[in-house]
Amino acid sequence: MTTLEDLPRSVTLLGPQRLRPTVSLALARLGVDGPVAAITAGWQEYEDEDDTLLEHLGGKAFNLHLYRRANQVLEADPEFAEALHRRQQRLRDLQRLYRVRLDFALAAVRDLGRPRKVQKQLLERCRAEAMEAVRLLDQAHLERLEEVHAGFERRWHPAARAAVSTERTEIAHLIEDCETVVIAGGHVAVLLNRMRLFEIGRLIAGRRVVAWSAGAMASAYRVVLFHDMPPQGPGNSEVFESGLGLFPDVLPMPHARRRLRLDDPARVAELARRYAPSRCVAMDEECWLEWTSSGGWAAGEGNLSHLRQDGTAGEVGPC
Repeated sequence: MTTLEDLPRSVTLLGPQRLRPTVSLALARLGVDGPVAAITAGWQEYEDEDDTLLEHLGGKAFNLHLYRRANQVLEADPEFAEALHRRQQRLRDLQRLYRVRLDFALAAVRDLGRPRKVQKQLLERCRAEAMEAVRLLDQAHLERLEEVHAGFERRWHPAARAAVSTERTEIAHLIEDCETVVIAGGHVAVLLNRMRLFEIGRLIAGRRVVAWSAGAMASAYRVVLFHDMPPQGPGNSEVFESGLGLFPDVLPMPHARRRLRLDDPARVAELARRYAPSRCVAMDEECWLEWTSSGGWAAGEGNLSHLRQDGTAGEVGPC
C-alpha cells in the first residue's frame, strides 16, 4: 500500500517541451534554487545531448544518466542482462495476447454504442456490461504484468547484484542533497524500465518532481498508450505497464491534439469511462497540472482538458 510518505512532496506535470519549453517557468513558480537532477533515459542514445535542457534547469542542474548506467549494468552482468531480456520478451508476449482480446472487447463496446431498436434500459445495461468487460480485461492484464515484475524481483534480487547495487548507490548519493528531479520524455518503455531498475520511485520520495510527455506517463499509476489516428488506421488505447505511481487520481495524456479526437464525443466518453476513477487529462504545450501531498491538484489555464464521461472535454476542476 502506497502512503504519502512514499510519494514525492509535489509533482508538476507539464505539456510537451520541445517546441515551447516552460520547465524553467515551472521551477521558478516552485521556488527551486538548489540542484536539479534530470532523468533523460527516454532519449536513449541521445541521453547526453542535454545542454539545452540543463540550461533551462539552471546552473546547478545535472543528468543522472540512467540509460548509460543501465547499459553499464548489462555489460558487467551478462547473466542478469539475459534475465532482463527474457522478462521483456514475456512482457511483449503478454501485450500481444492482450491486444487480441482487447480488439474484440472494444468492438463490442462500439457496436453496442450504435442506435438500436431495442428497449432503452436493456441496451444501456448491455453497454455498461460491455465496458465493464474491457475494464476487467485491462485490470487483469495489469495484474499479470505486475506478477512478471514481482517474480523477476524474487528470482533475481537486483539489489543484490553488484553492478546494480553500485549504480543505485551512486544515484542515491547524487540525489541526496537534491530537492527537485525532472523527468523528460522520449521512449516511455525505455524510460520506465531504467527508472524501475534503479528504484527511482523510492529515491525521489519526499522531493519535488517535474515531468512531461513520457515522463508524465511513466509517473502515473498505470501507463496507457493511446492514439486515435495512427498511420495504420484507428487505434485502440491500451494498458501498457504499471507506472511509478507518484501521484493519485489522474491519467495524463500528453500530445493530445496530435493523438486524440477530442471533438469526437464517443471516443472521449469511451476513454473517460474506461479509465475511471482516474481522470483522463489531455495535455498540450504550455499547460501545467500540479499535485501536492497536502493540497491535492491545481491546474493552469490553457491547453489542458478533462475528458468527461458525457463525451465532452472541458476545464480541469479540483481533483
